[in-house]
Amino acid sequence: MARILVTEEIAEGGLDRLRAAGHTVDVQLDLSQLNANIVGAHALIVRSATQVTAEVLELATELVVVGRAGIGLDNIDVDAATRRGVMVVNAPQSNIISAAEHTMALLLAQARNVPQAHAALKAGRWERTRWEGVELADKTLGIVGLGRIGKLVADRAKAFGMRLVAFDPFVSADRARQLGVELLALDQLVTEADFITIHLPKTKETTGIIGRDLLLKAKPSLRVINVARGGIVDEVALAEAIRDGVIAGAALDVFTSEPLVESPLFALDSVVVTPHLGASTREAQDKAGDTIADMVQLALAGEFVPFAVNVNAAEANETLRPFLPLAERLGRLFASLAGRSPSSLEVCAEGEIAGYDTRILTLAALKGFFGAISDEPVTYVNAPQLAKDRGVDVRDVTCTTSADYVNLITLRGGGHSMSGTLTGRRSEQRIVLIDDHSFDVPPTDYMMMVKNDDRPGVIGRVGTLLGDAGVNIADMDVGRAITPGTAVMLIAPTDVVSAEVVDALRSSPGIISVDVLHG
Repeated sequence: MARILVTEEIAEGGLDRLRAAGHTVDVQLDLSQLNANIVGAHALIVRSATQVTAEVLELATELVVVGRAGIGLDNIDVDAATRRGVMVVNAPQSNIISAAEHTMALLLAQARNVPQAHAALKAGRWERTRWEGVELADKTLGIVGLGRIGKLVADRAKAFGMRLVAFDPFVSADRARQLGVELLALDQLVTEADFITIHLPKTKETTGIIGRDLLLKAKPSLRVINVARGGIVDEVALAEAIRDGVIAGAALDVFTSEPLVESPLFALDSVVVTPHLGASTREAQDKAGDTIADMVQLALAGEFVPFAVNVNAAEANETLRPFLPLAERLGRLFASLAGRSPSSLEVCAEGEIAGYDTRILTLAALKGFFGAISDEPVTYVNAPQLAKDRGVDVRDVTCTTSADYVNLITLRGGGHSMSGTLTGRRSEQRIVLIDDHSFDVPPTDYMMMVKNDDRPGVIGRVGTLLGDAGVNIADMDVGRAITPGTAVMLIAPTDVVSAEVVDALRSSPGIISVDVLHG
């Protein structure tokens, strides 16, 4: 089984799930030894402190997956991982409630000066008038980023009677109205808001988005809350704006550089800070550990991973999921049939499955195809890059109706085609078409397609030749003749047929061609 390197504290429940699955869980918390420990690891589980750089990934020659027990990925070089075929997964829903609740905690703490008054009283000072606060009721809350956490914050802020406005270019005005939120441009939001709370990912576009120029447009009563990612708020500009009275204050849980114990912000009385506690609840840690363990297990098994951030496909729903092994098997068999990389490869989904996002089926087919012809490991992550590197134009085609089958997956390229479907209550795989010849044969790891003259005795001759060589046939079907006077047999022997026997078949009277297919 796999060796899973864990470099930060993860809830034991998740690690126990991996151990129960037979994996070796190697907990090494000394990050200075990461380069040495990563060698030979098949999976790496981290939180936010471990820097998974291109150099680290270069050392991890056997690495299949990096799991981030949380949401943010700015400590992982996702591009480098993708180039190496390493899947990156996270737990995007594990801490959303905790983050939303911590946002509300900081919102209230900032409005009512809770930590400042608490510290003063414990120091022996009764400062009731100094720490006068403001009510949330009837104030305008500007939500920058109306994603999962932003929506939860909106729901909770409604209970305080706040007016809700938001900036999010990816949310429609209709959807915002359903949430009771008015969409505004970012400049207008800052102009109108009494409080701003940030819920954006950290990207090149969002880094420093809350900066000096924007803050100069704010009301003096503005208070900024950030429980998202450090660096989205320009901390130097924020400190200057508060010190100069441009805005009233801020509450921050995240910082550009962490851990952080010194900052100009810390000297300001109207600033509330916490040491990245957004996900620091028992429930969030348990959910993150359990989720990332499940995702890592799926990745190590070569299955589709719902929370893979560098796989170009939507989540495989229950309708599509059973077709993934079939698509991968078709890809492997088709590689043998095509004989080389075709200039284009078309993956066609027909029937009910065509009504869904079928990109994951195409990835599965590519994974099988290039896995059969490549010396390097092929995953859902690097399969598209391998196609690009080899000059293969990959096309997704869908058709909601299929003439003969409820669902059908077809691969076409290089003058060949192969189709498969699932049949019966057990959803058993079947090869049903090869180069437009009809069959009904379960795919196996080794198959032979024999094209022959359509005359009596040829099938018997093939069976006799295989029998004399000690080869048993598990399944066999004769395809409908397309060219007059010819027929095609698809044979699934119980074992690999030797090259000598294959050559004997090819030279046998009435045999036109023999293709060996490896699935």
